[in-house]
Amino acid sequence: MSTSAHSPALSVTPAAAAVREGGQVTDQLVAANSTYAKDFRDPGMDAKPVLQVAIVACMDARLDLHAALGLELGDCHTIRNAGGVVTDDVIRSLTISQRALGTRSIVLIHHTGCGLESITEEFRQELEREVGQRPVWAVEAYTDADQDVRQSMQRVRTSPFLLHTDDVRGFVFDVTTGLLREIQPAS
Repeated sequence: MSTSAHSPALSVTPAAAAVREGGQVTDQLVAANSTYAKDFRDPGMDAKPVLQVAIVACMDARLDLHAALGLELGDCHTIRNAGGVVTDDVIRSLTISQRALGTRSIVLIHHTGCGLESITEEFRQELEREVGQRPVWAVEAYTDADQDVRQSMQRVRTSPFLLHTDDVRGFVFDVTTGLLREIQPAS
């Protein structure tokens, strides 16, 4: 079973083909950038997102956020990590997004079938045994995406660093249907 958003039989990017043939994916990405840059024109925008929204989502390759949400270049800030959980670094990015770049709304997106649902904090202990040093970060694994979205919303709403916490909404993206399901915050 493929985890790609595209069917392998129907759509293979040049970078994916290079990897399958034993090539270096980074070289293919740099070549693709060279092609992209030939037609690139400065859009004349700054770093402030047009829609004044920051989106926190999982890094899962199946989530094409711009397509799924109807977004264009410059519409939003996108902050992605494993699980889409709100960590200290996410709060750092959201704080900069709001205080320096004018965002007011925050959208949190987890998804079905997330890899964080199948690992545990034991992962850190395994790393410590392997490399001789325990990571300072938590895995932030979870077994209930809905509950973790609620927890992430709460972390955002209670952060003293964020100016705008009145428009924070959370969702779970279904990787089989492409639909978002809104999660209500804890009462």
